Order: sequence, then C-alpha cells, then structure tokens
Amino acid sequence: MRPFEYTRATDVAGAVGQPGRFLAGGTTLIDLMKLDVERPAQVTDITALPLAEIVEHEGGVRIGSLATMAQVAEHALITSRYPALRNALLAGASQQIRNMASMGGNVMQRTRCPYFRDTAFPACNKREPGSGCGAIAGHHRKQAILGTSDACIALHASDASVALVAYDAVLTLTGQAGEREVALRDFNLLPGDTPHLEHDLHEGELITAITLPAPIAGHGVYLKVRDRESYEFALSSCAAVLDVQDEVVKAARVALGGVGTKPWRSDEAEAALTGQPATRETYEAAARAALAGAEPLPQNAFKVPLTARVIVRALLAAQSGEAADGKGIA
Repeated sequence: MRPFEYTRATDVAGAVGQPGRFLAGGTTLIDLMKLDVERPAQVTDITALPLAEIVEHEGGVRIGSLATMAQVAEHALITSRYPALRNALLAGASQQIRNMASMGGNVMQRTRCPYFRDTAFPACNKREPGSGCGAIAGHHRKQAILGTSDACIALHASDASVALVAYDAVLTLTGQAGEREVALRDFNLLPGDTPHLEHDLHEGELITAITLPAPIAGHGVYLKVRDRESYEFALSSCAAVLDVQDEVVKAARVALGGVGTKPWRSDEAEAALTGQPATRETYEAAARAALAGAEPLPQNAFKVPLTARVIVRALLAAQSGEAADGKGIA
C-alpha cells in the first residue's frame, strides 16, 4: 500500500488546481492504484460537487460530469434524442459499475492493455516512457489498428466515448484560469511518440460537463461485437447516425470503437456517405474508406474485415430505424 493524502472538495473552485488525481466513481482509478500503475500523492474526492444534472441546452443536452452512466442511459432526454449513446452505455461494463462510474471518469478511462496494467511487464511506453511497447511483439489480438504508432498500439476501451464522438460531444474543462471547451474527438490524443500523454487536460483542470448539440437525426445505432455477450470490451463497434431523405444520405456521423487508440470518428466514411444513395453498396464503400488507413498486426488483422461488416450493419440499422445486434457478424 502506497500512502497518499486524501481530501474532499465541497465546491468546484476548491477542487480545481489540486495536485494529484480526482476521485469520482473510482471504477478506473482505484483499480489502477491497487495494481500499482497509478501512484498519486494526493487524491481529491469530488463526489460532493453539484455536477450531476442532465438538462436541455441550446437545442441539445448538457450532462454534468458526475452524472453516472446509469443515470444518463435512463434519462428521457437521452433515450429520446441520443439512442446510440444510451445503447453504448448499456453495452458497457455491468449494471453495478454503471451505477458507480461517472461520465467524466468514463471519458478519462485508461487502456485495458495488459502490458500497461501489469507492472511485471517492463515494456510499456504509456506507463514508463521510453521503455518500449510489449504488445507489438507480444499478445495484441485486442489492440488497436487505427491511430497506432511504433511506440504504442493500446486500445481505447470506452463504449460511451464512441457514441459521444459520433454526436459531436464537447467537454467543458474548468481550471484556475476559468472554463474552456474542447471537442471530445480532439480531447483524446494519438500516441505518436508520447503515448503517456493521453488527454488535452491541463494540470488541475476538471471535466465539469459534456454538451451534446442537437443530433442530425432522431435515430442512431451503437453496434458492439465482443467475445461474449456481457461485461466485455469491444473487438469492434460502430456508432452510426444517418439523415436520409428521398433515399439519399444528406448527413452522416460514424465513429468506431474496439479498433482505435482513441474514440475513432471516421471523416473518411462520412465523406463517402454524404450525398450518395442510401444503399448497401454505398455503406460498403464507406466501410472501405474508414479502414483504408488501418495498420493491423498478425493477431488483430481479423478486425479489418470484421469492422467493415460492423459498419455496414450499423448503417443499415441506422437507416431503417431498427435495433442492431452483433449476431452473425464474426
């Protein structure tokens, strides 16, 4: 057990600027402290802060960062306007974890790569910069194929973040200098040569809200394929939102999970869809565009054809307004 200082913040002003780590649901931080991966000298408990509201905001929805995954998944504003987000939340973790985990913490969650989480493995650039990447030459079946580098192929595991990126979510970050807003798609950083730098978050800043603009369409889909039906991370997933008028795709949002080093918004797929006929052929072309830049390794090369099928099925479901599942895809 490593000693650390524990403090409890009673307002946002008293929380921001604190050194160390913020504690909300603790479903990631406490695990990593037990594994000796996270070693904060100070932990600031923020669970008493008034940051759990879910309210309408300029035609969209503003979600307080301390709202739990379960609260957001069951909220009427989410179920009626952002169904892909609801489905992503319900596909993640277990009910007990969803009852505890905060939305801000979900966005901040760290990779489940075993070379990162097990300190017995010395080579992990994310945990120990400059030590190497054990996964590249080791076991990498579940690791990323998009956004990777020679320094890191660790997968970003959040389901909710994939749907949030598809809905153009914006984070409100509060620090001692005030508030600033960052699009979620830009908040998570590519590994490049610095995989230990994961977020655009300044020292002492706190995520205080997640804002969703009005969606481009009323129906959206989150389709997740995994090794088992429940409590499992994605091998491949897709959040798809389509605005189809007169059998033509007027606008599209496509984001991928289970394949990227960050929640992966596919501009290439969206460009291939917009203005094109709403057909399977168009969706197959969009899938090819989305995966053109994939760089798989031997054990995870299966994710390329698997993800292509996931994208097509998600787009077909988003067009029809029907629910989608992963049965029969693999």
